[in-house]
Amino acid sequence: TRAARGLDAAHRLALTGTPLENHLLELWSLFHWLMPGFFGSQGGFGQRYLRPIQDDDDATAMEALRTRIRPFMLRRLKREVAADLPPRQVQVLRCELNERERALYEQVKETFRDQVLNKVRTDGIKRSTIQVLEALMRLRQAACDGGLLPFPEAQHLGRSSKRELLLELVSEWIEEGHRALVFSQWPSLLKRVAADLDAAGIAYLYLDGSTGQRGALVERFNKADGPPLFLISLKAGGTGLNLTAADHVVHLDPWWNPAAEDQATDRAHRIGQTRPVMVYRLVAEDTVEEKVIELQARKRALAEATLDAERVFVDTLNQADLEAVFGPSATPFEAPPAPPKGPAGLPAALGAVLMGRGRLTTSLVREALGLPDDRAARRQLSAWVDAGLLTPQGQGRGRHYVSTEPSADRGTP
Repeated sequence: TRAARGLDAAHRLALTGTPLENHLLELWSLFHWLMPGFFGSQGGFGQRYLRPIQDDDDATAMEALRTRIRPFMLRRLKREVAADLPPRQVQVLRCELNERERALYEQVKETFRDQVLNKVRTDGIKRSTIQVLEALMRLRQAACDGGLLPFPEAQHLGRSSKRELLLELVSEWIEEGHRALVFSQWPSLLKRVAADLDAAGIAYLYLDGSTGQRGALVERFNKADGPPLFLISLKAGGTGLNLTAADHVVHLDPWWNPAAEDQATDRAHRIGQTRPVMVYRLVAEDTVEEKVIELQARKRALAEATLDAERVFVDTLNQADLEAVFGPSATPFEAPPAPPKGPAGLPAALGAVLMGRGRLTTSLVREALGLPDDRAARRQLSAWVDAGLLTPQGQGRGRHYVSTEPSADRGTP
């Protein structure tokens, strides 16, 4: 992000498939690069939008955010580009852990519960991220296949209810003439599935981050006589593959981010697909995986509410939309910057702020230039003052800087 902010360009365009991969702060980051100052500071964005929307489900804040970004978003959905694409149906299939799996899962949960909760109580959740993520990962592994866990008592567990369910499903599908993609975050789980398929005499292809000649595998799978199954690592195969020979998709372990799963599913549900696509998420009952599904639903709802509601093109904008964009701002630097034409010697974005009746502060310079701290920003501001480009005004926290160049349209700061 700092490297991107350091680029000096007269025009900027942000192109992304997942503008809200995890939370709303990513939207602020994109716009802060695209139009520095448009949303004000990161803290101000959190106070006005992030916390009210994500913590309190505040409809007023959501509508304000939508209105603000509406004139700058051009978005096409797959259903608009490929209106004749066959439908996609998503189904959650729940499996029940057997007695030994349940005992192991509860043991893992007890092992991490006190450790994680005590760490959070002592240091707060932000300083406990590593411990929290490790605990969640171990619980997810226990829900899928106990053999994934690095504990001696888990290595000889034997059966995996989820793998047994998958084998039953794919055997059925193959008999009916279907072909399937099977995704997992863990290549180690896919290799266990591969061993099951070998034992059952079922042909398949395999791809993870270490696989070479991806194109050859794709070509082989898409042939009419290709193998009926393709086992794919979620991160290695989530993009860049056209696998329309498949009409079934399986997600063995639900992932936190629904966009990552959607991108993987789109390896089959894309232009060139002629059959309806069935998508299955395998979830172990009464485990952390059910919480993951709930989290996915919340993230999906947040993204849709922010980006999809009232999607428009430029020619449908009205005066109220534009007034919301250019109206009074909560911070001095929230209005969109003018075209780069500021004082010579200053970066274009900061010069544009000054020409737009703005003033520079330490935090704005730090964020715009990607500097490591306020001290570095103050040194840069002092250099511009020494060079005669800026004039300091105010004291203490109210200290700011204005251009030394006269401007007919600059009012009192």
